[in-house]
Order: sequence, then C-alpha cells, then structure tokens
Amino acid sequence: LQSQIEQSQSWPARYFNYLMALSRFDLGHSLISGESVSGMLGRSVPVTLALMLPGLFIGGLIALCAGYLAARTEGQALDRLISSLSALGMSVSLVIFVMLCQLVFSVWLGWFPARGWSTESLYDWLLHVSVPTLIVVLANLGYNVRFFRSMWLEAITQPAVRSARAFGLPEWRILTYRLLPWACGPILTRLCFSVPMLLLSGSLVIESYFGIPGVGRVFYNAILSGDQPVILGVVIVASVVLILALTLVESLAQWVDPRQQRQ
Repeated sequence: LQSQIEQSQSWPARYFNYLMALSRFDLGHSLISGESVSGMLGRSVPVTLALMLPGLFIGGLIALCAGYLAARTEGQALDRLISSLSALGMSVSLVIFVMLCQLVFSVWLGWFPARGWSTESLYDWLLHVSVPTLIVVLANLGYNVRFFRSMWLEAITQPAVRSARAFGLPEWRILTYRLLPWACGPILTRLCFSVPMLLLSGSLVIESYFGIPGVGRVFYNAILSGDQPVILGVVIVASVVLILALTLVESLAQWVDPRQQRQ
C-alpha cells in the first residue's frame, strides 16, 4: 500500500519525501526481504571493513617501500624489475587473482577455507581473512607501486632534499624529515580514496566468490533482484564515505604538508 501511494505521487514529491527520510537516516526498506536498508548496511559494513582494510594498509605499506626503492634506483636493474612486476600486476584482472588464490590456498593446499566468514575468535578471523587480504594486496599492488614511484621521484627532486644530501645528512633523516612530509599528501589521498572504492568494486567480487555477507554481496544481490532501495542505500553510504575521506585528506594534508602550511 505504501508503495502504491508513493507511485501515485509526482516525482518532485517523491524526491522531497526521500530527502526528508534521509535527513532522519531512514534509507527505506528492501523490496525483497522487507528489512530496513539501514539495518542491512549496519550489519554488512563492519564485515566489509574487517575484510578489506587489512589488505588496503598492508598493500599500501608494501607499495610505499617498493616505490621508494624503485625511485632511489631509477634506471637501474632493481627499478626495471619493480616496474616490470607492477606492469604485470596491472595487466591481471581481479577475478583472475581471486580464482588463482582460491584454487592454490583453499583447494590445492587446503590451508584456508574456500568460502564463508567467521569472527568468533581472532584465529577464525585470520583464517578467513588471509586469502582475501592477499588478493587485495596483489590486485592493487601494481597500481600503487606505479603511483608511489612517481610520487617519490617528485619528492626526491625537491630543493630541500637535494640540499640535505649535499650537507651529508643520513638517508633515514632525509626520509623522515624531508621526503615523508612532502609525500604525505599524495599518500593520504591514495589511501583514503581507496576506502570507498573497496566498499563497492573490490568487495563486490571478493565477497561474491567467497560467500562473505558484506556490502559487496548485499549490493550484488540487490542488482540481480532489482532492489532499488538497497542499491540507493549502498550508493549513498559510499558517497558519504567518499566525502568524509576527502574532508579528512584535506585536513590532514594541511597539517603535515609544508607546502600547504605556507599558504
């Protein structure tokens, strides 16, 4: 009855009512199950964060180190090796990484479960999150290494860095007090932009293959069934997360980046 009443209204009235509902944090109800969209997201968002964040930060740390090594050895054998591996990683689809890791570690070796999700204990969580974390690291490592290599190359050419090397400062002091402050802005931007993208793109594929009840699986099932309130709810939450990430990056960049502090 409620759906029929809404359909009888004009689209400006329906849009206004939807905005008023959003102001009360009411995302509506699923057309399939009847469950509130807020309840579905409140149950699935923590699962996705616990699934995807370890791979995001571990992969970012590895990419930072690899990009720095490639930038410090620009044009040498190590730089060519790292660049070649990153190009290879970018050419492989996420689906290939999922199927390959699932086949090797879950089917052939039997070290980890092929499907399912459990957080009853730390051991259960590590058991179920290990393979997805490896997939997230491998799928994003090529892009991150290429990005961070360019960032480190730009930071190394800064006058403050060249002056520090001319005065003979140790490399760790140059990295800590010269390179990192200049590189924090791009690092924070890259990491914060990855969070909302993982909520939709990466989690959708991984959660579908592993049967994990996160946002990606909820979004995938809603697309298949045409459940518009759930689709709108997921898109709105991802948009809010993106806006919050941009605000956080702007605030942190002004605090750590010396170029913005002088403005």
